[in-house]
Amino acid sequence: MIEKIAFYQNRTDDTPNVELAEVLAKKRNEKGLQEIVNGLHDDNKDVVNDCIKVLYEVGYRNPDYIEPYVHEFLAGLKSRNNRLIWGSCIALSLIADKKSDELYKEIDLIKKIYESGTVITTDNCISIFSGIIKGNSKYEKSIFPILMKHIENCRPKEVAQHAERISICINGKNSKKFIEILSSRMETLSDAQAKRVKKVIDSIEK
Repeated sequence: MIEKIAFYQNRTDDTPNVELAEVLAKKRNEKGLQEIVNGLHDDNKDVVNDCIKVLYEVGYRNPDYIEPYVHEFLAGLKSRNNRLIWGSCIALSLIADKKSDELYKEIDLIKKIYESGTVITTDNCISIFSGIIKGNSKYEKSIFPILMKHIENCRPKEVAQHAERISICINGKNSKKFIEILSSRMETLSDAQAKRVKKVIDSIEK
């Protein structure tokens, strides 16, 4: 299967990677998926970049297919390859609620990536934190304050998107604080942004 990635097709676009992901996602192909996972350790950076793209595209379609590789994605966070870091963040964000225990064991690493990463890594770390709480509420006490501090201080243009990401872990016990912070941010938002945030609040208050 790895011969079908963009690099081996002499392509510089991601179309072959997406097409391969669609094939792998239609039916669990453990041998094919393992080939792509093995490609994360290739000496060629282009191969690595193609493989992580394939894996998170599979995750978008069938997240349970990539759950067995949670430790590979965690290892990817330690890479010097930025594409592998944020690609691994995307993959982890898709399975965080199912792998909350494994991810919480590496919470310091995830916090480090959140604090020092790119916009893409920050976005997906918010989803990872939220997914961990959704998966196991015992982690709420230590992680929820991070989310609330973030939504309180992030740029106005990020509030709506990040509120949507956080909403998956909101429950009857923590909703009041979340809604209070979102309400306090309203005056800094554009009409379109405020509309999205209000939709989040309304969905929680139902």
